[in-house]
Amino acid sequence: MCRHIAYLGEPLSPAEAVFRAPHSLLVQSYAPADMRGGGSVNADGFGLGWYPGPGSEPLRHRRSTPLWTDETLPPLAASVTSGAFVAAVRNGTTGMPVTEAAAAPFTAGRWLFSHNGVVRGWPDSLAEAAKTLPVTELLTLEAPTDSAVLWALLRARLAAGEDPLTAVAELSAAVEAAAPGSRLNFLLTDGETLIGTAWTHALSLLETPAGVLLASEPLDGDPRWKPVPDHHAVRATAAGVDLLPLTLEGTLS
Repeated sequence: MCRHIAYLGEPLSPAEAVFRAPHSLLVQSYAPADMRGGGSVNADGFGLGWYPGPGSEPLRHRRSTPLWTDETLPPLAASVTSGAFVAAVRNGTTGMPVTEAAAAPFTAGRWLFSHNGVVRGWPDSLAEAAKTLPVTELLTLEAPTDSAVLWALLRARLAAGEDPLTAVAELSAAVEAAAPGSRLNFLLTDGETLIGTAWTHALSLLETPAGVLLASEPLDGDPRWKPVPDHHAVRATAAGVDLLPLTLEGTLS
């Protein structure tokens, strides 16, 4: 399974979480602690998306190579400060392409999105859901992967004006109904709200005076890290952090 992290809070450099922490995303790319979904390393691409300023659309750096081979991102990440960012390393599902376009985070407008997991029975299991998308949307997907289709389905909900947390909850339930046993850990942010889900895989939460971190695995030994219970969502805003159960009906209980 892939590994991903997201931050929302006071501006800081992504370099700490991605490269410097004892169990940074870099370490998780070659020595992950929890690969219960299969695989041993996350070497099929990586990405970092961040906001250069309040109200701005995100910038993004992605590659199809292992994170540890990239010489560009460490100094770039160190030069950036941002109030929100999403970073991910990829362990591609067998049969899906290893391309830069398949690496998270995905983006549209002000949104950044990452999916850690797999849709069971792909691609047949998502065929009915995909029929709800315009043909041109399907023909122009970034990559022929389950994550890219999930992002297309989610951004369609967001474009229709759905509340982000409701959109994530209902999409998760719909995919689970069509593809039981799928792993659907999502990270979604527009730079002001951060949403994460734990759905059949691990996610941890760290709240500090500066902000909120969500990560597939804790980045260090800070005792404030807390596991997010399975089938729960985290919503973080400037007003605080909510932990909400998700149901198979797509509602927030």
